[in-house]
Amino acid sequence: QVQLVESGGGLVQPGGSLRLSCAASGSNFRLYAMGWYRQAPRKPRELVATITSGGYTDYAESVEGRFTISRDNAKNTVYLQMNSLKPEDTAVYYCNAKLFPLAYWGQGTQVTVSS
Repeated sequence: QVQLVESGGGLVQPGGSLRLSCAASGSNFRLYAMGWYRQAPRKPRELVATITSGGYTDYAESVEGRFTISRDNAKNTVYLQMNSLKPEDTAVYYCNAKLFPLAYWGQGTQVTVSS
């Protein structure tokens, strides 16, 4: 069983930055593929970024070049550095952990980009 707790969300002006953190409980964190997803009002949840156990990263086209996903296996934590934020980045951001056939979700953290 893995529990995920996100933090770091908030209100930021367009062009600003935020760093989200996702702390994972349990063992074998280094074996999990980790991801960040987001869900805006009245829209389906979408993939933002992923990082494999080996450190390979992948991004949605809409955030490529602005967001960076990273992980610290010693701290059981995955991060999402978000720069040059836009109003359309406003959403609840969720952390996800996968180790087939298991998958876990955090409770989400709100990110609002507005002037």
